[in-house]
Amino acid sequence: MSASNKALVDPEKLDRLAQVAVSVGLGLQEGQDLVMTAPIVAAPLARRIAEHAYKAGAGIVTTLFSDEELTLARYRYAPDFSFDRATGWLYDGIAKAFSENAARLAIYAEDPMLLANEDPDKVGRANKANSIAYTPVREKITGFDINWTILSYPNPTWAKKIFPNDDEDTAVKKLADAIFAATRVDQADPVAAWKTHNANLHRKTAQLNGQRFHALHFTGPGTDLTVGLADGHEWKGGASLAKNGTTCNPNLPSEEVFTTPHAMRVDGYVRSTKPLSHQGTLIDGIEMRFKAGKIIEARATRGEQVLLKVLDTDEGSRRLGEVALVPHSSPISKSGLLFYNTLYDENAACHIALGQCYSDCFIDGAKLTVEEITARGGNRSFIHIDWMIGSGEIDVDGLDASGNRTAVMRKGEWV
Repeated sequence: MSASNKALVDPEKLDRLAQVAVSVGLGLQEGQDLVMTAPIVAAPLARRIAEHAYKAGAGIVTTLFSDEELTLARYRYAPDFSFDRATGWLYDGIAKAFSENAARLAIYAEDPMLLANEDPDKVGRANKANSIAYTPVREKITGFDINWTILSYPNPTWAKKIFPNDDEDTAVKKLADAIFAATRVDQADPVAAWKTHNANLHRKTAQLNGQRFHALHFTGPGTDLTVGLADGHEWKGGASLAKNGTTCNPNLPSEEVFTTPHAMRVDGYVRSTKPLSHQGTLIDGIEMRFKAGKIIEARATRGEQVLLKVLDTDEGSRRLGEVALVPHSSPISKSGLLFYNTLYDENAACHIALGQCYSDCFIDGAKLTVEEITARGGNRSFIHIDWMIGSGEIDVDGLDASGNRTAVMRKGEWV
C-alpha cells in the first residue's frame, strides 16, 4: 500500500480495530503466545495488533506475512510438480504452537481476483495440496481447541473490486470505513457495542436450541433445499468459549448463528446468491443438487473448474459441515456492498459450508470423540468453505422429526 493509501486509513480507528481484535476477538490471556498471519499490505494493522497483544501480556507474537506478487510468481514460473505440494512443515509447526495454547489471528486483505488469469488446473491442485497439509491446523481450529479470530484490512486491489468507479484512494478510504463500521470500531465504545451484540446473538441461539429442529427447509428462486441437522446439534453465534477456557469472537464481523448439518441428510437443490472468493479465484453462479447429503451435481457460471476441483478434494468435500442463518437486514447486508470476501459476505446472507464441521456445534461437543461426532452426523474433510444462499427472497422453515413446520424466516427476515 502506498504512503498515500496508508494515510487514508484513519489511524485512531485502526488502533481501535487492533484493540478490539485482541480484547474482543481473541480475548488474549496474559502469558499466551499469538500466531498471526497477514498479507504484507496489512502490516500497519499487524503492527498495532502486536503492540496491543504485548500490552495485554502476550508471551511471543509471531507474524507470518504473505505477498500477492510472490504468490503470482509461483503460478507463472514454478515447475508443474510444485502445484501438488504444500508447506506441511510450516503447518505442523503452527499446529504445535496451538497444541501449546498459542492463540490464532488471521488478517484477510486478499485480492479476490488474484488468480483469475492463472491455470485453473494448477489453482485446483495447489488448493487441494494446501488443504490436506493444513489439516493439523484446521483440526485445532474447527475443534475450537484455542481462541482465534479473523478480521480484515483494506487492500487497494480488493477496494477497487468493490468500488470500481472510484479512484484507488477513494476506494481504499471507502473500504476502510466499511470495515470499521462492520466491526463496530466507529462507535464510541466498541467493546460495549460488541457485548450488546453478542448478547443479542446468544438470545437467538437460545431460541433455536429450544426448538430442537430436525431439519431446515430453504425455499426461494433456484432453491428448494432440506438441510437435516446433526443429532445433538447446538446453535452458536457471537462470542464462544474455547476448550482452553477463553471466550473469543472467531469472526470480526459476525452476524450469524450457525450449527452442524447432518452429513447424510441434505436433499434438494440450491443456488448461490453472492459470489464466492476462494483463494484468489472468484466462483459465481453456483448451483448444486444434493441427494442423501452428497452433492451429485454442481455447476458455476464462473470459476467452475476450480469449484469442481474443490469438490474432488476428498469424500467429505461434497457434504456440508455448517449451516448458518443471517437476516437480510444485517448491517453488512444493509450497507448494499458486495465485498467479494467470505468474511463479510457470509455475514450478509444465510450460508452453508462444504466440508469439515465444527465440533463446538454439538451439545457437550468438547467431550465428544471424533468417532462420536461422525456418528451424530458431523462431517469430516480437508476443507471448510462457506458460500452464500440467503437473500430477501429466501424463506426458511424449521421441521421437527414428524415433518411439522415452524416458520423461521420469511423474505430473509426472522419471524
